[in-house]
This record gives sequence, structure tokens and C-alpha cells, in this order.
Amino acid sequence: MAAAGDGGLTAIRDRALLLLGFAGAFRRSELVALDVSDIVVADGGLLITIRKSKTDQEGAGATVAIVPGAIACPVTAVHDWLKAAGIAEGPVFRPINKSGRMLDTRLTGRSVANIVKARASRVGLNASDFAGHSLRAGCITSAAARGASLFRMMDVSRHKSVETLRGYVRNAEAFKNHAGAGLL
Repeated sequence: MAAAGDGGLTAIRDRALLLLGFAGAFRRSELVALDVSDIVVADGGLLITIRKSKTDQEGAGATVAIVPGAIACPVTAVHDWLKAAGIAEGPVFRPINKSGRMLDTRLTGRSVANIVKARASRVGLNASDFAGHSLRAGCITSAAARGASLFRMMDVSRHKSVETLRGYVRNAEAFKNHAGAGLL
């Protein structure tokens, strides 16, 4: 989905949005609230500050580490987007109108959902199976399938409850070490 596109400004933005959203298990509201000042380049990747979120209404904030990818790199994608769009401050993810002009406002949460659905459709997937939450759910489910520790997944996803996170993990491990495997 992140590779789909024509190389234009919209495709570069969408790639950065998809890869960063997945890599950080971000909610769509967290992605659209990001400012350039919330991103710090570090030796191991990016440090992203989430100033406020669904489970942090007081605004205590959290920092999420984003590691480079070997196949699709969110660190490079964000850098490429900011450079191509000439964004040095303010909102990271912005709308682009039909004539290809970037606006100074933020994308909306609904826009993130629409981008996810459109990119899924472009690669032949059923768009109705995807939503803005797919980036967050996909990260957690994929991490669980690769055997990541629940606690390390909670570091990235910022879940406060193991039980809430367990709902994602259960889906990823439905067939792994199944009690009925080999019985029939």
C-alpha cells in the first residue's frame, strides 16, 4: 500500500503517513496532530512526541521511537515528505488540493481513513476491510505475529492495559501452537 503511487506530492505524503502510522501504532488523531517540532532525528531513528491522545486527555504526552525499516523505511519516508513539501514547521500531514497545491492546514482523521482505504484499493485489496485504525491494529498484530514482547508492544502502542492489547494479539496467534494441531 505504501509503495502505491505515481511519485507525486500526494503519493509521497501518503507513503510517509502510512509508514509512520504503522511503525508507531498511531491513532489517526495522533498522526494529524503532529507538528514538525514533534519529530526529533536520533541515532536509531526518529523520536515522535505525542502531545495528547485518546487515553491521555490531560496532555502528559508520550514519546514513541520509530526505527528504520529494511523493506519500507518510515524514517526515510517522513524525511522525503517534509523535503518534497518544503515543510519546516507546523503540521506534518497536510491536505493537497486537486491541482496539486499543498494547503497550510492539517489533514483530518477522516482524511487518514480515506487515504488508507484508497491505498488499499489501489493495490487490489478490499477497501471496506480497512480504516484509519488499520495502521495501529496492523502494527500490533504484525509485531505479535513476529513474537514481540507484549511489554515492548505496549511501549510503542501506549496501551495501558495488557487486556486491551491482548485483543490484537489473540488475532495474530489464532493458529500458533493451537491446542488442536495434529489431533486429526
